[in-house]
Amino acid sequence: MRQIVLDTETTGMPVGEGHRLIEIGAVELVERRLTHRNYHQYLNPERVVDAGAFAVHGLSNDFLQNKPRFAEVVDEFLDYIRGAELVIHNAAFDVGFIDAELKRIGYPPLAEHVDLVTDSLAIARHKHPGQRNSLDALCRRYQVDNSDRTLHGALLDSEILADVYLALTGGQWDLSFDNPAETATGGQAALGTIRNDRPRLRVIAPEAEAVTAHAEWVERLRTADAAFEWPGVGS
Repeated sequence: MRQIVLDTETTGMPVGEGHRLIEIGAVELVERRLTHRNYHQYLNPERVVDAGAFAVHGLSNDFLQNKPRFAEVVDEFLDYIRGAELVIHNAAFDVGFIDAELKRIGYPPLAEHVDLVTDSLAIARHKHPGQRNSLDALCRRYQVDNSDRTLHGALLDSEILADVYLALTGGQWDLSFDNPAETATGGQAALGTIRNDRPRLRVIAPEAEAVTAHAEWVERLRTADAAFEWPGVGS
């Protein structure tokens, strides 16, 4: 099972007012294990970043002006996510922006490139009704370290969301002891064999007094059990 945990940053909102993508970040999970095959791209939005959005992510117009446009990187992006299940927090927001970018250059919508889109916010609301289910709130609930998150960033947020999603959907972060990257590429498991010439473990035998005391305790239990009349047993 291949999953892509994805996040975006934008010039503002809503998408219906012409706001654009400025950053896409994603991490890959294979069989619920991080492969560390990430995707990260800043984008030139060809418009001004709103002051409110800049306060959230810190990506300025000057920083973005020399970055590639979405049309220049779309094929690489679609190759990365193709056929996977996307995991997105508040998926309608990110999907709306990606679909708008795809439509602008004449590409089919996101749903035609991926197998499924899963909204982790919907999962969290179902599991924790009536509680705060922002990414920061879920980090606190599941003890996921987000201390580096002073500003929003698509790649950092997708890495944090991957940890939150794994905890949210069962708490089993790793289904085996295999090395994640090697398993994802069909390599050997990380577990090594135990050498026959390894140092032997030291065996500490109990003292004679302890053996005698234990035998006496077991005998007392046996005698007490034999003398007890169990309800419903016998004539």
